[in-house]
Amino acid sequence: MRVVPPRLYVILDATLLDNSLHDCARDLAAAGVRWLQYRDKSAAARDLLETSRKLVSSLSPCGTSLIVNDRPDIAALTRAAGVHVGQEDLDAEQTRGVVGREMWVGVSTHTLEQFRRAAATSADYIAVGPIFATTSKTNPDPVVGLELIRQARLLTDKPIVAIGGITLERAASVIAAGADSVAVIRDVLCAAKPAEQARRYLETLDAANHAAAV
Repeated sequence: MRVVPPRLYVILDATLLDNSLHDCARDLAAAGVRWLQYRDKSAAARDLLETSRKLVSSLSPCGTSLIVNDRPDIAALTRAAGVHVGQEDLDAEQTRGVVGREMWVGVSTHTLEQFRRAAATSADYIAVGPIFATTSKTNPDPVVGLELIRQARLLTDKPIVAIGGITLERAASVIAAGADSVAVIRDVLCAAKPAEQARRYLETLDAANHAAAV
């Protein structure tokens, strides 16, 4: 069955959170966020496993799915909804060999050629970015802009998730360019009230969805 990602996909980057990761996740789920990705590149494997397991347990009753970043083994052990891998991780088919056919697999791409290769795999969705300048990574890839989304949209009907420097003001333009979903990190997590900011995104993206359908 084809994966249909929600318009808003929030990435829980543990390094950006001052308060409890679990409290933030629950608040975002209560606000209506249906996909959350857990990312902590500095945590030990045992801590990643424990945190992911707790997140799956607390989010499932809310109807919110957890995507584990980088680690298909942990995604499989915790029965998360999916796993997201980058260009330096296991590729989509290797990842699929770990998590099986039922779990969602997402792949990050930063060039049209990378996107083309990902589109030919069993990946369920493909991330493209950074669309705009971002400070969420220490060594970000070059900014690709909205044009890469437009070009990528012509290559596949698989869902495209745009990521990188996306703000509330820019979100509608990303959907208009052809993305199915926007992945947001700092503009939600670092807001004074993340749950309220997430609701603003959902309202904006809902309006963008209606506009795109006309």
